[in-house]
Amino acid sequence: MRILVTNDDGIYAKGIEALADSLRDAGDVLVVAPEVEKSAVGHAITLSDPLKVSDVDRNGRFFGHALSGTPADCVKLGVFEIMEAPPDLVVSGINLGANTGVNLIYSGTVSAATEALILGIPSIALSLDTFHDPDFGPAAKVALRLVKFLKKRKRIPLLSLNVNVPALPEKEIRGIKVVPQGVLRQIERFERRVDPRGRIYYWQCGAQNHAELPEETDVGALSAGYVTITPIRCDLTDMRALEKVKTWDF
Repeated sequence: MRILVTNDDGIYAKGIEALADSLRDAGDVLVVAPEVEKSAVGHAITLSDPLKVSDVDRNGRFFGHALSGTPADCVKLGVFEIMEAPPDLVVSGINLGANTGVNLIYSGTVSAATEALILGIPSIALSLDTFHDPDFGPAAKVALRLVKFLKKRKRIPLLSLNVNVPALPEKEIRGIKVVPQGVLRQIERFERRVDPRGRIYYWQCGAQNHAELPEETDVGALSAGYVTITPIRCDLTDMRALEKVKTWDF
């Protein structure tokens, strides 16, 4: 199995190192990741600048290719230029911080996975629900478990899975739940500051809204200690509204 690994935290992040090391037990791993952090860039691609590639060593050995672009760029270039043959699977992560609810729209981690889906390649986006003192070990084991499960199938189905892992010791994780994406809006908040020259600037510091989300959503189940899996797609059509809007007399 050929596995392309990428992320949005950058090629030097600890999460991608844990992921790549774990998945080598399942196949041939190639890393193509942004040279610097590209969190919350969504599905951006680079059109007006060249994409530069450099080799990166970690722990005294070749680790992967660093790209001057976005996570989606990494998937495109990895598939069409860097890899000798297209991958059987793209795995993006392990992201620092959960990607649940409306965060899926902003996430570079998730967008790398959906870019693979656009290109006809199955994919997984993997995130750990913490920003502080992360232990990527349990999430790396979840990734390997899922990849080995898919590998056993005669043919990996063309789908993209968004996976979130609670920041708990492995023994305290309650199991796996397949759940839909929660859709509550973010709690928007900005911290206003003034620089030494008297100019006003802002830090965006909003948070996920967990209010009234049942356990049968990604936000609720993750908060309850479950690994969550949400199949996602690229088609943004609101099928419930489509027929209604067709009847409008514009």
